Amino acid sequence: MRLVFARPRLLKALLNLWPPFWGAGICIEAISPDYSYCRVALVLRWWNKNANRTQYGGSLFSMTDPVYSMMLMAVLGPDYYIWDRAAQITFMKPGRGRVLAEFRLSRERIDEIRRATDGGDKYFPVFRINLVDEHGGLVAEVERTLYVRKKRTISRKSKTLSKIS
Repeated sequence: MRLVFARPRLLKALLNLWPPFWGAGICIEAISPDYSYCRVALVLRWWNKNANRTQYGGSLFSMTDPVYSMMLMAVLGPDYYIWDRAAQITFMKPGRGRVLAEFRLSRERIDEIRRATDGGDKYFPVFRINLVDEHGGLVAEVERTLYVRKKRTISRKSKTLSKIS
């Protein structure tokens, strides 16, 4: 998995082939080399329309699902557990065409997460994502809460002592 996170273009390609994204018509359009930015698009197609002939709400919600988790996994590395904890969506208006979501991860936010988890504590950062149509109109607001915790490291000395006891 480390190889995938070391190559943003590879991660982008794999996510675009991932069945939940591919089947819903979701496309990762851009990932910055440092994982500080990602743009995701959803184009209205016959297979992702709802009964009202607009974007299916589940597809709109899905376009935000793994993105911040993946960005943080890439930035923080394998020493952290990162999971989705909670999410909610508020629909503002129907998506009638191409819908975009932009994800930004600032250096300050990364530092905040590192500080909060440095001692092995759990941290629940909240991220807000606006889904907008091609004219900039707000289609939906999504709030995602992640679970982040630094993995506990067991030193060789403590392993040796526990074997002796």
